[in-house]
Amino acid sequence: MDPIRRGDSDDLFEAVVSQDGVMRWLATGRADSRSAARAMCDDHVAHWTRHGYGDFAVRDAATHAFLGRVGLRNRARHGVDLGFALQPLAQGRGIAGEAGRACLDLAFRRLSLPAVFAFVLPDNTASIAVLRRLGAQADGTVQSSGLHCLRFRFDPAGTAAEEHVAVDDGGADLQLIHVLGPGSPSDGAALRDGLPDPFGVNGLALVWDDKQHTLTAVSEGRPVASAGWLLRDMAFDGSPRRTAGLGGVLVHPAHRGQGIARTVISVAVEHARAAGAETMILLCRPDLLPLYEQLGWSRLSVPVTFQQPDGARTSPLTTMIYDLADLPRPTISVDLRGLPF
Repeated sequence: MDPIRRGDSDDLFEAVVSQDGVMRWLATGRADSRSAARAMCDDHVAHWTRHGYGDFAVRDAATHAFLGRVGLRNRARHGVDLGFALQPLAQGRGIAGEAGRACLDLAFRRLSLPAVFAFVLPDNTASIAVLRRLGAQADGTVQSSGLHCLRFRFDPAGTAAEEHVAVDDGGADLQLIHVLGPGSPSDGAALRDGLPDPFGVNGLALVWDDKQHTLTAVSEGRPVASAGWLLRDMAFDGSPRRTAGLGGVLVHPAHRGQGIARTVISVAVEHARAAGAETMILLCRPDLLPLYEQLGWSRLSVPVTFQQPDGARTSPLTTMIYDLADLPRPTISVDLRGLPF
């Protein structure tokens, strides 16, 4: 298993896209053209770039024949889901279960995701059987791509580790660790690496709130990135909304440009979703706006206020939000109802 690449489009077409017996169970439906397969590969590559995880090309260990794709897909409204599409000759051999278990191992043991979902059409009994063997529990129904689907849920405690599948996710030995609280002071000092103002906010003279959760990325036993967040009822146009405030996103200077921040942010969003957040919010420096926009965040144009020891202040930073529950954007104001984060 290795990440799907643009060069896999012909294999994907032959094994999956041209197969009616496979495509009838996918949300995309029938798409029997090589251009559709190329577009799918482009989408898979973009997903890997955005999140640091995604769909894998699954190949026979002995012959290297392309068998299909299995992987993790981040859906902004639903969370991370496990999906698979294997060519007919590869079905019924336990391959979907073996590859799916490897993906769950990646999700829970390395990325520390709080949950993984799966969406399946009600008549797809074969896929439902695979999901149940992997430990999925029924979790209601959902509309996905306009289709009525059954939803299943995987939790870390109910998923066994996979020891037999070779998975190349490009992440080397990167391990994400989620802890309650603001994180280790020594880890924070190591990430700052002597930089006096790593977040670029010292000149604002603000008092910041402690984070309730911290996600730290570790490589070769050393912290290389982190992000923190807190949950709070904030006011959007005067109405309360359960909101997660993201902050403290930092990558060690020697590890920047490797996409680690994207993965840490993506996983932090999923933890906030699992904790019940309806929206995620961030006070952002101007130079980082393009990064968050590429990750699906959007800018707010309304005034944002927060508390300081001397009273309420309007934020001097650009505010970004990430919608988790398909709620309306504020049109008047946002009040963080506490210190900034």
